Amino acid sequence: MAGIPTEAIPKQNTMPTPSKNSTLAPKIGGFSSVCEALDYAARGETGYNFFNLRGEATAVLPYREVRDQAKALARKMAGRFERGARLAVIAETSPDFIVTFYACQYAGLVPAPMPMPVNLGGKDGYINQIRQMIAGARAAGAIGPETLREFLDQAAAEAGGADVFTFDELKTLPDSDEEPVPFGADDHCYIQYSSGSTSAPKGVIGAQRSVCANMTAIARDGMYLAPGDRASSWLPLYHDMGLIGFVLTPMSGQVAVDFLATSDFVRRPLLWLRILTDQKATITYSPSFGYELAAKRSARAEPGTIDLSTIRVAGIGGDMVRPEALNAFADAFESFGFKRNAFTPSYGMAEATLAISFPVLGTPVTVDEVDMRHYTRSGIAQPASAVTSPEHKRGFVLCGRALPGHEIEVRDESGAAVGERAVGRIFIKGPSLTPGYFSDPEASAAMYDGEWLDTGDMGYVLDGQIVITGRAKDLIIINGRNIWPQDIEWAVEKVDGVRGGGVAAFSVDDGGSERIVVVAERRGLDSEALANLKREVSTVVQNAVGAPAEIVLARPHSMVMTSSGKLSRAKVRQKYLDGAFDDVAAASASARQLAEARV
Repeated sequence: MAGIPTEAIPKQNTMPTPSKNSTLAPKIGGFSSVCEALDYAARGETGYNFFNLRGEATAVLPYREVRDQAKALARKMAGRFERGARLAVIAETSPDFIVTFYACQYAGLVPAPMPMPVNLGGKDGYINQIRQMIAGARAAGAIGPETLREFLDQAAAEAGGADVFTFDELKTLPDSDEEPVPFGADDHCYIQYSSGSTSAPKGVIGAQRSVCANMTAIARDGMYLAPGDRASSWLPLYHDMGLIGFVLTPMSGQVAVDFLATSDFVRRPLLWLRILTDQKATITYSPSFGYELAAKRSARAEPGTIDLSTIRVAGIGGDMVRPEALNAFADAFESFGFKRNAFTPSYGMAEATLAISFPVLGTPVTVDEVDMRHYTRSGIAQPASAVTSPEHKRGFVLCGRALPGHEIEVRDESGAAVGERAVGRIFIKGPSLTPGYFSDPEASAAMYDGEWLDTGDMGYVLDGQIVITGRAKDLIIINGRNIWPQDIEWAVEKVDGVRGGGVAAFSVDDGGSERIVVVAERRGLDSEALANLKREVSTVVQNAVGAPAEIVLARPHSMVMTSSGKLSRAKVRQKYLDGAFDDVAAASASARQLAEARV
């Protein structure tokens, strides 16, 4: 750089894009492909903005620049990969990932977004996870940041030898001799793998038609996007809620988006709210635990630094909606301008692109208090009464009605539709549904009953709205009684000495019957305190669900989390079955013996 005057060095624009286009007429959805939507958004001034751990805008990409950079990169990618090839792409929260994703659309290539690692201590597990995804997608290439090159090299080699490129290396490829042909309405859009996958992960196909149908439904009929709206998100971009909800849908409505990396949110939850404040965002989304985490840090919020009065949609999705978490957030930030009626509990899944149902915006969250004793005996979500004891009450949140053009049906074990308050398996149909799982015709066929898709979720209908009670595969059945793991986990989390969000409950088949296992991450305690804690947790479980359980007190930081910061119940269960907690159980037994010896 010596000898070059500093005024000759171009400076990157880090002034966030405006919230409203000055001349472009708004068009809310109705596009036939992602490329068509981006071509239209590129005619305006709005776009994507990326913020760092200090809350500073470090990169600004108007949709025009996204389109131009993506088309330029598409010419290079089309010269290296055959049309229709799959590319596994690390979905870091960066301009590089977003431009590469759109470049795939313009080049006729199918991106398969992969997660960032949760932490470096899980290197082997992470490499195995992305290896499975690369192999599952039969990817011709694996692409990511330079910092993960070593991981990609190893995973790709073990997956069969996909070509590895860093984002920067991709930009140095020569241009194709022919102009690439963008994906159209009849093509695929992406393949999405779940972070919770353990073995042989299923890749959900996002087709252009289903993706565009869902973008339109969310933008027009779910959130009522309008000029001046502004979205803000910390959600991981490999996940449908981050990718569809905050990359594609806002773009299809020409709405500006502000991004914070998921890892930065976990480190500084209040930074999410600061960015919302500074940019006057109107729309954001989070699983329940995100609101809960921010509420726990609310005491650190300095007066005048947070103003949430512009938020009209504070969506909840991605996990079970917890009324307690929403109340905690509202209580903490109502004085900072947050309106409780902004909460928007919705229901969705990757197999439906993203969203299935939305409530009426601006209406209070409705919580249905259910008598769980009656439910476990009858399968009916009977309302709790004045004589129902607190430990047998459970609040379920109503998640709205099906989006226009879509339908929701609850069925019993025989496949017959059931009436209101009868808990059953949830089926859905509509234009947003996936055509199936990539290269897995058996699983794709098993997912469908005619036009209806089996979600694998359990729930009931109340006043025309869907209520989610849990995943069918997570349901614990003891002596003919249905027990939801969430009931156990949420009760145990309240025990002093147990880390909030660090409890996993599941069942283990002993060959003749099922038994309940509860793994709880405890704080640093001495041996006598651990023994007392184990007895207390056991008592809480017995009172909550009326059944005994094996209690494992796990050491701090020993639980398995997803890349979005949620505990993975399936992976904790597998860790238990692998014997990874045996040393913890032995230590706990020694602590109990020591405590009993002192009596």
